[in-house]
Amino acid sequence: MTTAIALPTLTPGTWAIDASHSTVGFSVRHLMVSKVRGRFQDFSGAITVAEDGTPSVEAQIQVASITTDNEQRDGHLKTADFFDAEQFPTATFKSTSVTAKGEDFVVTGDFTLRGVTRPVDLKLEFNGVNPGMGHGPVAGFEASTVINRKDFGISIEMPLEGGGAVVGDKITLTLEIEAGLQA
Repeated sequence: MTTAIALPTLTPGTWAIDASHSTVGFSVRHLMVSKVRGRFQDFSGAITVAEDGTPSVEAQIQVASITTDNEQRDGHLKTADFFDAEQFPTATFKSTSVTAKGEDFVVTGDFTLRGVTRPVDLKLEFNGVNPGMGHGPVAGFEASTVINRKDFGISIEMPLEGGGAVVGDKITLTLEIEAGLQA
């Protein structure tokens, strides 16, 4: 279900995410003092705009495509300690509503990770539409949310001797999306 909110200048139809011009990234506290950043290299999805301008979003992420630019850490993140990529290869998002918030928007939807589905709110900035480079119009979006890893069954505890943990509970997800209108 979506709330009837129209994104300005977004033509009705299906806008496919262009993964080669988009990023699905994350950051998490490490040792309580810094952040580890990473991204997923294999993802897809689409924004569908109804004739009345109402948008909806569906996306899939192949969790085994994670990279933090550290092979050992990436290997550990794919195990049952974290994503359990073998048993739960895909994370998904499906919007349930889009609402205006000032000049920006909030996309509410169901996010599934490790077989656990929870509602999340993505803060969305619509960057507009460009006529593209001969292949039709493209639209740009930036979105972010913060989730708690434990809400999705990632409950590994790696306490530090002096207090705190090696890996923080809060994960910031950041999406920079370019999508093209499909013919």
